[in-house]
Amino acid sequence: MVQALPPPELCARPGGAAEEGVRGPVQFEDPRLCVPCAVRKTKETTSSIRNRGPEPQGMRCPSAPAPCETGRMKVIAVIPARLASTRLPRKMLREIAGVPLLARVYQAVGRSPSVEQVIVATDSDEILQFCARQGFVARLTSVNHRSGTERVHEISTAIPADVYLNVQGDEPLTRPEHIESLLEVMRGAGVEVGTLKTEATEIDVGNPGAVKVVTDSAGRALYFSRAAIPFDRDGIGAAYYKHLGFYGYRKDALDRFVHWPESLLERSERLEQLRFLENGISIFVGETPFDTVGVDTEEDAQRVEQILLRAGAER
Repeated sequence: MVQALPPPELCARPGGAAEEGVRGPVQFEDPRLCVPCAVRKTKETTSSIRNRGPEPQGMRCPSAPAPCETGRMKVIAVIPARLASTRLPRKMLREIAGVPLLARVYQAVGRSPSVEQVIVATDSDEILQFCARQGFVARLTSVNHRSGTERVHEISTAIPADVYLNVQGDEPLTRPEHIESLLEVMRGAGVEVGTLKTEATEIDVGNPGAVKVVTDSAGRALYFSRAAIPFDRDGIGAAYYKHLGFYGYRKDALDRFVHWPESLLERSERLEQLRFLENGISIFVGETPFDTVGVDTEEDAQRVEQILLRAGAER
């Protein structure tokens, strides 16, 4: 199902939500409220229901754990998908072991019980038509976006949610366990941005196509790099972790991201997540035992194909 974005005047302001009967721009009284409670609170305010005394316990939701009176977070997963990739042209529609790359990712995310909706965000009419034939939800987004995060932000201005997931469309080994691990990170107190890591294999440590991450003792990212970090100067056997292409965001973090200029480290490494770190936003990193292989080259595609064919033969 292909959907068009609603007019901007119906979208909520940062931290808010748009719903039938709540016209934007709207600024909620307490940005810590989850989307359903924020909408309800705004309707009450609009109807002049005031002076009701202290709010009942549990009405206000902390900024990170979102289960409110609704009992669960509203989670929207967005798959940014461009057709004009440079290193592997048209890779989103390339078949991997007989299934288009984008379809593999969409179907894997859709198997997560915690995700309310999966949306392909694209600037390509061809991808839009592909999604329509497959029955995938897709939205046409601006051709001016420079990153997948900016496409996720555009979706966030039209569809209210507590957490937005950014799932890279070139990760065909995506599985529901990745989504659940990421959401566990996003439930943490004060978490605005989350992502995942896994132990790096020997082939990935020195591979600039595999991004490495180092974290502090609380699980916050210290740095992401295409280089082998940390540098094992004395050969003590450093632990290396590979960053996986899954992100979770709160709306406020997305709003700030798109207003910051591209950062120096971001330009140097070509890693958009460094913009958060350079502007003082912590990225919390969860660990998963399930590795993935991002498809950026023909060699990557062949590697993934062999993995999938091997897995199929073992069943």
